[in-house]
Parts: sequence; C-alpha cells; structure tokens
Amino acid sequence: MNILFTGAVGGIASQTIKRLAKNKKDTIFLTVRTDNQLRSANENFKKYKNVKCFTLDITKEDDRKLIEKLDIDVLVNNAAVCYGGSIADIPFDKVRENFEVNVFSSFEIVQIVLKGMIKKGKGRIIMMASLAGIIPIKFLGVYSATKSSIITLTHTLRKELKMLNKDIKVILVEPGFYRTGFNQVMIENKYDWMKDKSYFKKYISKIRNEEKLMLDLLEKRDLKSITNKIIEAIKSDNPKFIYRAPFSQVIGAKMYQLFKK
Repeated sequence: MNILFTGAVGGIASQTIKRLAKNKKDTIFLTVRTDNQLRSANENFKKYKNVKCFTLDITKEDDRKLIEKLDIDVLVNNAAVCYGGSIADIPFDKVRENFEVNVFSSFEIVQIVLKGMIKKGKGRIIMMASLAGIIPIKFLGVYSATKSSIITLTHTLRKELKMLNKDIKVILVEPGFYRTGFNQVMIENKYDWMKDKSYFKKYISKIRNEEKLMLDLLEKRDLKSITNKIIEAIKSDNPKFIYRAPFSQVIGAKMYQLFKK
C-alpha cells in the first residue's frame, strides 16, 4: 500500500507514520513544506526504509505535479496553517492564505490523486478537519471556517463519488485539542499585529488568559486516541465516514450542536 501524507512536519502525522511504518509492506510518502523541515524529517525517519521524505508546498503548481507520478492508494490530507485574529480586523492576506492552504490547495491535491484512483477503481481519501469546524472559537474564526469548509466539501465529495461505482472511500478525521505545538502557534501568531492595530488590543491580556485556560483544560498530551483513529481510517476494510477524538471533546461538540444559539 502506498500512503501519501501532506503536511507531516510533526505531531499527530509524525506519530501516526511511525506506527504505520512498522508494516514494511507499506510505502509512506511523507511531505513537508520547507527544506529545514525536510532535514528534520529525514533525521527523524532515517531508520524507516519504507518512509520516503520530500518537500511539497501544496500551494505551488510545480510541487503538486510531483505527485502525479506517484501511485497513491491512500491520501491523508493533513497540510494546514492557521492565523488567528478577529473577523473584524484580521489582515485579509492571512485569511486568503488560510483558505489557500487548508481548502483550495488541499482539494487540488485531492483532484490530482483521484485521477489515479478512479482509473484503477479504488483508493482512499482521508481529510483532516477539526472539531473547530463544528465549534467556532473566538479569534480563531478563520481557521474554524476553513475546517468547516473541509467538512462540507468532503461530505459532498463522498456523495458524488458514490455515483461512479468505484471502491473509493472518503473519510473525515476531526481531532480536538492535542498538545503538539500547533495550538500554541495558532493562538500566539495573531498578537504580532493585534498589539498595534486591532480593535481588541486593550483586551489582549484577557484573551490570552482565556486561551491559556482553554488549552490547560482541553489539550491532550497522549496522541494515541487520535492516531488510533487515523490508522483505523487507513487500514480498516470497512472504515467509518467520520472519526473524532478525544472522546470528552467529541461529547462537548455534540452538546454544542444540540444547544447552540
């Protein structure tokens, strides 16, 4: 089985790949965005001969063409960025980059990989969304919106592909908060500009305290509950359409959907 991971710089993707790589029959294509990340990935995975690391900036057409030559059985679309800030005044270049990476370029990758899957009549598309796509979070609304878009587009893609009568499975994975470092970057990067020109600059201390409390309460250090879900999505003969973890945050998301105003 040939498995392609986009945006596999660390965290959940890295831990999942290390578990998958124990099966020597699988070839895993691990992609990262920068040369520095590639050096780190090569060092991190040097003992795994079946893990092939290379740079892939999914926003660049020439980079996307690299995967046209690969025979991919499973795509794990994991590449993502996040810029925080209020919808009222976040710089719109940051909004555009959020959507360019998380939504537009990710689904261009889907279209490229699907060509081969449709031709051979089988394959698996796994889209990494987030519980943030279900529960909007203050000052992370753009990121939440990209994940909501992924959820809606993936639901639609799944319905459409059923018409082709191919064995192509489309799957959503929606993680909650895990301690990988991504959340800290996601939350902190907005203060670079908010402290100077945001409508909310006098509330920064309050916002920071609320965010710290949220992460202290919610972030899970052990990644196993979500890596288990991703591995099941990849390996199961009859995978579910949606995988979510951790359990406590999944319950919270369902309660939000029931009682949101």
